[in-house]
Amino acid sequence: MSGSILGKYFQVSTWGESHGKGIGVVVDGCPAGLPLSEEILQKYLDRRKPGQTRYSTPRKEADEVEILSGIFEGKTTGTPISMVVYNTSQRSKDYSEIAQYYRPGHADYTFDQKYGFRDYRGGGRSSGRETISRVAAGAIAEELLKELGVEVFAYTKEIGGISMDEKRALKENIGKSPLYMPDLEASEQAEILLESKMKQQDSAGGIIECVVRGLPAGVGEPVFEKLDANLAKAVMSIGAVKGVEIGDGFAAAKAFGSDNNDAFIKKQDGGIGKLTNHAGGILGGISDGSDIVLRAAVKPTPSIARGQKTVNCQGREIEIQIRGRHDPVIVPRAVVVVETMVAITVLDMLFASMTSNLNGIKKFFAK
Repeated sequence: MSGSILGKYFQVSTWGESHGKGIGVVVDGCPAGLPLSEEILQKYLDRRKPGQTRYSTPRKEADEVEILSGIFEGKTTGTPISMVVYNTSQRSKDYSEIAQYYRPGHADYTFDQKYGFRDYRGGGRSSGRETISRVAAGAIAEELLKELGVEVFAYTKEIGGISMDEKRALKENIGKSPLYMPDLEASEQAEILLESKMKQQDSAGGIIECVVRGLPAGVGEPVFEKLDANLAKAVMSIGAVKGVEIGDGFAAAKAFGSDNNDAFIKKQDGGIGKLTNHAGGILGGISDGSDIVLRAAVKPTPSIARGQKTVNCQGREIEIQIRGRHDPVIVPRAVVVVETMVAITVLDMLFASMTSNLNGIKKFFAK
């Protein structure tokens, strides 16, 4: 299977299945000298850990990360960093029937068509547990970006059509909400909706918003390696994500140029800024110094207990009820996944941009 490597200068290679021995990742390209420990990484992984609220799968996993290489005396050595999270709560028998049919909304059918064989235990490689690798690698990217004065943070913007109110949203509320929603009133409304969907043996989708703050202008390439294009690819590679928009996104299609254009202004410090940010911090595939604002549309959890129509592997129509432990909503646990995938992409492109200007290279080598 190809396609498990992301990035050029900060390169991430993931491995493992949801019901195998573990999930892991190798990060190549992290510079030496970054303070890093399992405790630092664990804070990120705890944000996507199952079983923390009523709105996540009851599968009990500590998701404890173990660093195997690339760290000495609490700092990165500049060599590949290998990390693993061992699976400890597999219940593969819950998935034994899946081998005989195709679950609606899952990759069962497409895996069979591509490989002629699949690991049906919880989805194997296409399981949501694969995102453990992304979060572990992205945590390193976020820690590096912090050293450079760049902040990346994400939150739930909408669940099941209930959206946060920008006027009530506070960044400090993100951690207070079980849904990671900065508007606590909207969070309560969404929780009521989810309770209703759980009783109906159904699920809900939503929207995650991610902001990159402090990234200087000039990061990204103007053609195939555009910053927005690579961000879209990285976030769309998350299994449950079905759409990505940056800035005004699809709303820009309904706007007029006089409204959508961001006027440039001279800031109080003498630098150049923008009066508005409809572009979401990216112009021509290159960062413009404003906040990068990205949104990801996350589909409802496809594994629901309600009866569904499908076919078995012989093509006979059947009706199924999926057993096992599943999230009634994917969005809250996916917040940190979107955040860390954005961090990986931004850092990789920041490294790529370091050689864009001859004066910058001369400055680096100046004695």
